[in-house]
Order: sequence, then C-alpha cells, then structure tokens
Amino acid sequence: MPKTKFQNIIFTLIMAFIMVYAMICYNISLNKGQMSNEVFLLAFHEMVIMWPAAFILEFFAVEKLATKLAFRFIRPGVDNPFFITLAISSMIVCIMCPTMSMIATLLFKNPGKEIVAVWLQTTAMNFLMALCWQIFFAGPLARLIFRTIFKKQLKQ
Repeated sequence: MPKTKFQNIIFTLIMAFIMVYAMICYNISLNKGQMSNEVFLLAFHEMVIMWPAAFILEFFAVEKLATKLAFRFIRPGVDNPFFITLAISSMIVCIMCPTMSMIATLLFKNPGKEIVAVWLQTTAMNFLMALCWQIFFAGPLARLIFRTIFKKQLKQ
C-alpha cells in the first residue's frame, strides 16, 4: 500500500502501535490472570520501549525478510493481492513474534537461568494471538487508517 518511504514509515508506525499495544494488553492480562480496565493503562508503560523496538525491527529488517520469504511461495503480479497481503503478514508474525517475545522476556519477565524456557513459553502463548490479531484486526484497521490519512496521495 505505501508508495513512498514516508508513507511506509507512517504505515509501519500505525501497524506497530496497533500490534504492540494489543499484545502488551494480552500479556499483562495473562500475567494478572484476567483482563481488566487497568490493563489498558498499564500497557502504556511498556509501549515506550516495545513500540520503538517493533518499529525499528519491522522497518529495517523484518519487512524485507518477510517479503522475501512470502515470495518463495506466492507470486507478485500473478497471485491475488489479498493472498500476497496474507502471506507477507503471516511471515511478519513468524519473525516478529519470537523476536518481540525475546525482548519482552528479557525486559519484563526476569527469567534468570530459565531464559530459553520462558522465551519459548512466551512465544508459544503469543503466536496464535499475534497471528489472529494481525490477520483479522490489526492489518485491516492499520490499512483503513493509512488509506484515510493518505486518501489523496493514493489516488494519484
């Protein structure tokens, strides 16, 4: 969707915010044993670290790698654009989920010598949520927000 570097930066910021905020809320609610209104506020404490981390990873490394991986089984210009979007989004989750889970494990879980076990458990607990959230909610919402912001530029 983004046509320029600036548009790509804005799209990545939007997508990272939606994904990171939801995943932080999810993890806090897992840690507390329930979802509560307090979780929505607590999530902003971790956002200051996790949102920039997600943006930097996504923008400078993951997007290119995920696209390469997706294009190993999907053909741009031949396959339906919907399936291309699904393939790239899925590959992004496959890379970002373990990576962001490692960052969260190191910063917020105090894993001690159980770092590998805690990271694997965190990744396993996060993966399905991240994939479903990305495909069904975050991706469509981020694209809607992006199209709304850049309506005029995208028509040209």
